[in-house]
Amino acid sequence: MTELDGRDGPATFARRYTKTWVHAVATAALTAFGTLTVVDNRFAAVAIAAYVVPPVALYLSADGEAGTGAEADTSAESVRGGPPSAESEPGAATSSATDAASAGESRWTAASVPTDARLHDAASTDAGAYAVGADGTLVADTGAGWETVLSDGPRAQSQPLRGVDAVGDGGVWITGDGGTVARIDPETGRHVDHSDPAGDTSNLVAVAATTGPDGERVLLGDGSGRVRRGDYRDGSVAWREPVTPGSGSSLAGLALGGDAGWVCDTSQRVFETDDAGRSFTESGIDDVSGTLTDVAATGAGPIVGTDAGVVYRTDSGSWTPERVADTALRSVAGRGDRWLACGADGAVFERADAADWERAVTPTAETLNGVAVGGSRALAVGDGGTVLERDAR
Repeated sequence: MTELDGRDGPATFARRYTKTWVHAVATAALTAFGTLTVVDNRFAAVAIAAYVVPPVALYLSADGEAGTGAEADTSAESVRGGPPSAESEPGAATSSATDAASAGESRWTAASVPTDARLHDAASTDAGAYAVGADGTLVADTGAGWETVLSDGPRAQSQPLRGVDAVGDGGVWITGDGGTVARIDPETGRHVDHSDPAGDTSNLVAVAATTGPDGERVLLGDGSGRVRRGDYRDGSVAWREPVTPGSGSSLAGLALGGDAGWVCDTSQRVFETDDAGRSFTESGIDDVSGTLTDVAATGAGPIVGTDAGVVYRTDSGSWTPERVADTALRSVAGRGDRWLACGADGAVFERADAADWERAVTPTAETLNGVAVGGSRALAVGDGGTVLERDAR
């Protein structure tokens, strides 16, 4: 949820106010009282007041920010790990959820971002934070606040950007529809277009990048289940022929750390590589609950999320399910023992030091589509240009 401050200008305040729960309630009241005018015309005045008074009061009040702060945040819940039980199948209440609203204010804050575009994915390093989304949007914060880097993609064609990943001490790679690929120099903010790799214009749905022995390595995943590796050196990319780990189902997630990497697809299959994407072997999950939505390399082993609210983890070849939510997890991320997942209604779930999963208090009700953790911060991004941040140290 966007934070409001009466010290903002009217235009800025209005833009932020439309993203708050207060605006949603006021709109509902306007509609409800408006329908009662068929009974008594005086309800029209009540309807107008219900819609107009809240933003005016928030703008004039020095406490405007408090009206949309932690008191209105989503309550937290702790979700115990372990195999999904019969009581915690999708659609049923999570039996181990506990109310943690008393834990205090949210550690997640809503960033001021110069876009209302739907954001699909995020990446974070010591050099900065990045998010990509609809219409070719790329926004970044490299120390001076969030700024627009690209408003219509690297080719000015407004193709949606679907994935972003950052090499710790190197470039930032973005991918999207129509074979869109580009590399951003985090020091200058300039981009170099590498679209249509080897002449391929397939829609690219995922990207993973890491440091290579002589430069950078990047893996591109497309909607036909293929993975293409590129080796970046001295400003150019040598693209290899794509490989198809599975049966051609669309890739749902892609992760890479050194030579080790993982891919998951919408056919509930997970594949592993130990040669940076040259070849893959299946690392099967038995009886997957739901459809796989994302995979992340955590440093302590991969984790995979599903649209049934389950996260699978492995560190020895076998996969262990952990019930996280009753609704879909759209993205997962991790670093060491700190893991993240996100979904609808502003939901962010956290797991640290092998403890239970907890639903964090967040200042938004927007659907969150991507999470990332790296450098000194964690990110969650989603609809309406939503960017949430917290300290990840």
